[in-house]
Amino acid sequence: MKRVAVMGAGSWGTAFAKVLADSGTDVVLWARRAEVADEITRSRVNPGYLPDTVLPANLAATHDPAKALAGAEAVVLGVPSQTLRANLAQWRSALPAGATLVSLAKGVELGTLKRMSEVVREVAGVPEDQVAVVSGPNLAKEIAAEQPTATVIACTDHDRAVDLQHACSNSYFRPYTNVDVVGCELGGACKNVIALACGMAAGLGFGDNTMASIITRGLAETARMGAALGADPLTFAGLAGLGDLVATCASPLSRNRSFGERLGRGDTVAQAQEAAHGQVAEGVKSCSSIRELAARIGVDMPITDGVHRVCHDGLDPRALTTALLGRERKAERQ
Repeated sequence: MKRVAVMGAGSWGTAFAKVLADSGTDVVLWARRAEVADEITRSRVNPGYLPDTVLPANLAATHDPAKALAGAEAVVLGVPSQTLRANLAQWRSALPAGATLVSLAKGVELGTLKRMSEVVREVAGVPEDQVAVVSGPNLAKEIAAEQPTATVIACTDHDRAVDLQHACSNSYFRPYTNVDVVGCELGGACKNVIALACGMAAGLGFGDNTMASIITRGLAETARMGAALGADPLTFAGLAGLGDLVATCASPLSRNRSFGERLGRGDTVAQAQEAAHGQVAEGVKSCSSIRELAARIGVDMPITDGVHRVCHDGLDPRALTTALLGRERKAERQ
């Protein structure tokens, strides 16, 4: 794979573009704002998202989506989950025939309740085996700083996954392949919601026992949803499940964890959003779509339900703690 387009110059899109370039792949990074593309071209830095990272010479930037997409063997979609459909619809006519479409977004679409790979297939009109997803512990600033990490590239076409694996393997970034797209996507979407709950707990002053309990029970409800939707249970014990969950719930670099912590300290949702300075905490919206999907398939997800109630119904985070601890007692594996 010689040339890849990365559509989206936020933190994770820029970091993944750097990973590809450092692995020897020529990359064109599309930025929504012309001034961002111009600054990357001029200074080799994306100051609004990764100001301390110098980008490689084989990474070009453009504001023109057609220019970014021309001749690409893979198209990496690095826009937020709730804007993926609208953006991809604008780019559809310029997508190179047969190119692998790669989703970096971690969420479930509001309204349709579709996973991101399902949105890509529907909008782009491509078969399931042409779409891949990247999931795992993907804290952009650490990856951009070349701290060692591993991730998962999931695609039902194993050979496509291997091609992508080769395109983004380097001395600090180790990708594994997986054919369980459903499990990898659910792990990535649900962990954002659980990280909001962990942030709330931290904001309320709770310690490691509370965090471990939320992470573990959060993984349990994610796995229940996965089982109902046909995912491989082992996926949730891997990088796209437990790995991504731990990183997102524990790190101060996690937007969802930080957002939840502000709520736990007493900020309103609007105040927490203002403090995020344009950075998107995906779990704030995805908690609603995941909650609705869980209800549709009959899966109990009490943490997700509680996070939705805090973010959208005005529930006090302290009341969420009381509600979760006051639930009916049962065996751990139920």
